[in-house]
Amino acid sequence: MQTALVILAAGMGSRMKSKRPKVLHEVGGLSLIGHALHSGKALKPARAIVVTGHGADAVEKEVARLAPDTICVRQSEQLGTGHAVDQAREALADFDGQVVILYGDTPFISEDTLRALSTAPADITVLGFEAADPARYGRLLTEGDALLEIVEAKDATPDQLAITLCNSGVMAARRDVMFDMIAKLDTNNASGEYYLTDVPGLARAAGLSAGVVTCPEAETLGINSRADLAFAEGVFQTAARSRAMAGGATLQDPASTYFSFDTVIGQDVVVGPHVVFGPGVKVEDGADIRAFSHLEATHVGAGAQVGPYARLRPGAELGAGARIGNFVEIKNATIAQGAKVNHLSYVGDAHVGEAANIGAGTITCNYDGVMKHRTEIGAGAFVGSNTLLVAPVKMGAESMTASGTVVTKDIPDGAMAIGRADTVNKPGFARKLMQILRAKKAKRGS
Repeated sequence: MQTALVILAAGMGSRMKSKRPKVLHEVGGLSLIGHALHSGKALKPARAIVVTGHGADAVEKEVARLAPDTICVRQSEQLGTGHAVDQAREALADFDGQVVILYGDTPFISEDTLRALSTAPADITVLGFEAADPARYGRLLTEGDALLEIVEAKDATPDQLAITLCNSGVMAARRDVMFDMIAKLDTNNASGEYYLTDVPGLARAAGLSAGVVTCPEAETLGINSRADLAFAEGVFQTAARSRAMAGGATLQDPASTYFSFDTVIGQDVVVGPHVVFGPGVKVEDGADIRAFSHLEATHVGAGAQVGPYARLRPGAELGAGARIGNFVEIKNATIAQGAKVNHLSYVGDAHVGEAANIGAGTITCNYDGVMKHRTEIGAGAFVGSNTLLVAPVKMGAESMTASGTVVTKDIPDGAMAIGRADTVNKPGFARKLMQILRAKKAKRGS
């Protein structure tokens, strides 16, 4: 049976104390709505719909960036979760299959859980969990394998509040069942809203079956405040660190290593303390990422060395065995196999050939205030310390620059460029100058 995905992302999230829509806050370098879309991919949905409301323009822009084929529909009035799902009715009018309802602020539901939910035999299935502290959650009233009713905490009796099997809000049903039951919803509840949680009870009353699939409570974590967001980040990082180490990487101080949702770390990679992996990083086997380095949208080749205190910005591509040292920044540049940029340098919009050596204090001057320009450094080239390479410019293979050179013209293969003023020594002038300056200082002090 085909599956459609409906993600509810209309809530304001006022407890976040933010002008940004709640679902655009990030965990592991990915927006909450991005996590929901990513989880939903496990179902290979024939159609995906996001219901937006507060901050709809910004949310829809993010959805379009992450999943361009997703349909966005708006909930102009916040009349409850049942009303939110009903906004997808028209977009699913010609769909024949299972509809899975997810939430844009619940980032950790696993692929296995979603598959179990979408293939459950009941006409309508709810995702439940055993809550350590069930106080604020809706309760699932069951009889054997059957779900009788979902009762919101604010509407529950004392006996019902003693139940620990709770509602995650995630639900699955055939399209016809889902929307037929939503059409029967009313607002006879404490909030005066159309509760999606009333759907299973209505289905039972119509002679249909309702059931429960359960998952660990941690998967159902919802984000409603900054404290929730920080807790979720901790949960994500703990899991990501465990996966990296289980895959054969060494984290010298796991608690200070930060991963993104898509970080890929090979075997025998060593990661020093206080390393941050932004989105889009892949590190090949045997690389050494040293302390206090920051990487994003970067590929690090096998056996390469980075840091300490290095920054690899988007588009950095390090070949096998390349070395990037302390206080070096690489941006949109390829550092080929065996090349070295060991300290205090900026290389941007450039290609550094195999086994080239970039001396300390080298800068590729790639920006003229309007346009970016490229620098090409040939294989085996030696760039002297404190060289400025004013792009666009090329250094040939096995060419060289003298320390302090400003390169404004291409350097042929094997040639050496010297572009600095001659040193002129003035005997005794240093002492005379210092005497004059000290005298001026003493006069001001008096």
